[in-house]
Amino acid sequence: MKVEIWSDIACPWCYIGKRRFARALENFSHRDDVDIIWRSFELDPAAPKTTGLPATEHLASKYGVSIDEARAMGANTASEGKKEGLELRFDRVQVANTFDAHRLIHFAAEEGRAVEMVERLFAAYLTGGAAVADIDTLVRLAVEVGLDGDATRSMLEGIRFADAVRADEERARHFRITGVPFYAIDERYGISGAQQSELMLDTLRKAWDESAVGTEGATN
Repeated sequence: MKVEIWSDIACPWCYIGKRRFARALENFSHRDDVDIIWRSFELDPAAPKTTGLPATEHLASKYGVSIDEARAMGANTASEGKKEGLELRFDRVQVANTFDAHRLIHFAAEEGRAVEMVERLFAAYLTGGAAVADIDTLVRLAVEVGLDGDATRSMLEGIRFADAVRADEERARHFRITGVPFYAIDERYGISGAQQSELMLDTLRKAWDESAVGTEGATN
């Protein structure tokens, strides 16, 4: 079974969804047969390398709400994150472009470290307030998950995996995905948003059962 996950490390609900999906997968009896592919999706492709804008003000500007309303939105999200064991610190977040971070995830995937890299980037951005558009920061995070620092820097200073990021985003448009997180299971089932783990588990089971029926039919 193939599960494609579109997300952006700047998206707190993607981090929450990651935790919920992991819990669903833990309870899925065929979890060892699931191939997870992390797909790129930029919430704000036009974001500069750094805006210097606090997360709350950025949220208010993006959704056209007041600062107080933006704080309330952040508090609600942080509360949901806490239920999943996450400490979301919007007071630390440095709003920035995530394109290079997505390239780094592709690089990590090539080295068999995608899961670790995605987790480290989420935590660095949403909890630690890391500047994820900064090459030195990205190299440091890559080394922390076991990637070679020099190879990582060389990749980031070039254009490698830029096409892979764009291809992921084009694939999202093909599936008419307009928001993240989004989970595509065998290109037949889709889960939009950070749904509860029980719903995710039910969908995994349905997709597996449908696949099993289809395989059985093909052999008859």
